Amino acid sequence: MRLTTKGRFAVTAMIDLALRQEQGPVTLAGISQRQHISLSYLEQLFGKLRRHEIVESVRGPGGGYNLARRAEDVTVADIIIAVDEPLDATQCGGKGSCEGTKQHDGHCMTHELWSTLNQKMVEYLDSVSLKDLVDQQRSREGAPAVLRDRRNEAPAVEPVRVAPKGPNSVFNMAGS
Repeated sequence: MRLTTKGRFAVTAMIDLALRQEQGPVTLAGISQRQHISLSYLEQLFGKLRRHEIVESVRGPGGGYNLARRAEDVTVADIIIAVDEPLDATQCGGKGSCEGTKQHDGHCMTHELWSTLNQKMVEYLDSVSLKDLVDQQRSREGAPAVLRDRRNEAPAVEPVRVAPKGPNSVFNMAGS
């Protein structure tokens, strides 16, 4: 398996999206600024992620992207496969037609090594969810404050009102 820039950028952008989607749809321009990834490159990646139903787009003012599934249901392998990254470290691409092979089975001498490595990488990347990466990122940075609109919430305890004992104005101080 070769993890190329495409796969790395896709995973990075998805972490950014998952971290911020609670505040509404996340724009690619915002991800581009924060992660220093070109906007046109993100548009290509998110087109593929949308076709694989990993993200969904929201059109119009205030639009952007949201996760199409829960973060715990999206794996790193899902993301990398969605952006067309081959998860294969063999020279032949898993076809068993290694170049320069002299063996009767068409495999090079290290084919089984790389094939097993592929299997282990896919298993590992399939075991890591987007939620795992988001949780890891939040613990590294310290969890960002979640802002809630508390205007309509009833207070837990009614505040005790105490009447002032002295003058309520600097002008009344002279008369006391």
